[in-house]
Amino acid sequence: MRTTIEIRDEYRARLLEIAARRGEKGFSRIVEQALEAYLRSEEAREEARRLALAARGSLTAKEAAGLEARSREVRESWR
Repeated sequence: MRTTIEIRDEYRARLLEIAARRGEKGFSRIVEQALEAYLRSEEAREEARRLALAARGSLTAKEAAGLEARSREVRESWR
């Protein structure tokens, strides 16, 4: 489907350079690939969020406190 989008001049120039290196006339295929990658990442993010919400309440208060304490220890060791 054809559509119109507005992009910065520098993006257009870079997309045309990439397309030329690939031997393509325009950058439609590059935009399509970028959209596919973005949509896949959004689906993965939503799935991770759904799984995180499903796990809510699955730890006891004691388990949660232990996990929080251990997480704090690990973060301190990063510094």
